[in-house]
Amino acid sequence: MAMFDYFPNYVWNLTVAIALASGGEMGEIMDMCQPLRSRAQAGEDVGTADFLRAWVAVAERLEGLAAEDVAAGRLLSSGDKLKRAALYYILAERMQAAGSEGRIETYRKGLAAFLAGTAQSGDRVSRFEIPYGGNTIPVLYTPAEGVEGPAPAVVYLNGLDSCKELLYWSFLPHALARRGIATLCVDQPGTGESLRLQGMTAHHDSEAWGTPVFDWLAARPDVDAARIGITGISLGGYYAPRVCAFEPRFASGAVWGANHNWAEVQARRLRREGENPVPHYWNHVMWVFGAKDMDDFFAKARGMCLDGVMDRIRVPFLITHGAQDRQISPDYAQQSYDQLVNSTRRELKIFTEREGGVEHVGADNMSFGRSYIADWFAETLGGRLG
Repeated sequence: MAMFDYFPNYVWNLTVAIALASGGEMGEIMDMCQPLRSRAQAGEDVGTADFLRAWVAVAERLEGLAAEDVAAGRLLSSGDKLKRAALYYILAERMQAAGSEGRIETYRKGLAAFLAGTAQSGDRVSRFEIPYGGNTIPVLYTPAEGVEGPAPAVVYLNGLDSCKELLYWSFLPHALARRGIATLCVDQPGTGESLRLQGMTAHHDSEAWGTPVFDWLAARPDVDAARIGITGISLGGYYAPRVCAFEPRFASGAVWGANHNWAEVQARRLRREGENPVPHYWNHVMWVFGAKDMDDFFAKARGMCLDGVMDRIRVPFLITHGAQDRQISPDYAQQSYDQLVNSTRRELKIFTEREGGVEHVGADNMSFGRSYIADWFAETLGGRLG
């Protein structure tokens, strides 16, 4: 099984794969991509402004059609269109260089369309803000289904270039809800709203914001504070284990793509080893970490390694990874697993050609990672499997 390769470079294809997995319509995606194919020949960075214009045009068309639905009282139809518009806005924004024209405006349109679309569709998801320092950490909360009294819950962390809306559209929150588990999708510092609208940059000691997130979730009357797990996707494969290691109240953990030594991966990327997740890569990571130049970035990234951290985890922990991950080698998954020496239950799951999900965080097929992780939390937090 392989990722859908429409364009001649990995980064653009990754965006198409995310769109397909997140509820986009194939016909709309092809309408947006066909005019861009020649622009992609010049490399992953060139043509991203054209990408923005093409995807925004379809998103705006959907918003216009949704407005007609609203006028006719057809809110369910309107909601579906607005959610797709939000997805296209957010993915178009994700492809741009930091500070580029139209980027933040497009992002704000995506946020607004997401909230309106999910409300009109009747999706059980709510946005909240968790106080953190002088700012807030924006989150999306999806409650458990079919549970009387406080339910288990999972904190779900972004990677380098995702946002809480894309976490929601990975459909892990939906899979967990069916298993009787709530989910909190988090725009932690360096991601989503925290970075774009508040200027909160990433740092290696993720427990600094992980503990306030735990406290907020544990205080909810519909959540069982003794049954809270944590997971993360891509670079969240670094953040989630770190938080779990230094915040012992978490009852279980998992990663959707290991990221044991992200600092080392950056040195390899500088040598052009492995694929980048976004265009304008070095521009992006310096923005995420608030670095003034490359030397400053590498200094800030130096702490992004889980050596000496994994052995602090004393709860059940799952490492998943794709066998053909072109961004992060499966070797890093083995390193994280090998160091889980004090976990009460450790597991390493490498997705192979037999089931799919072999690419980075299952970009070729997210269904297997989603189900496997949801079942893991059902087993370790007391949810249901059927």
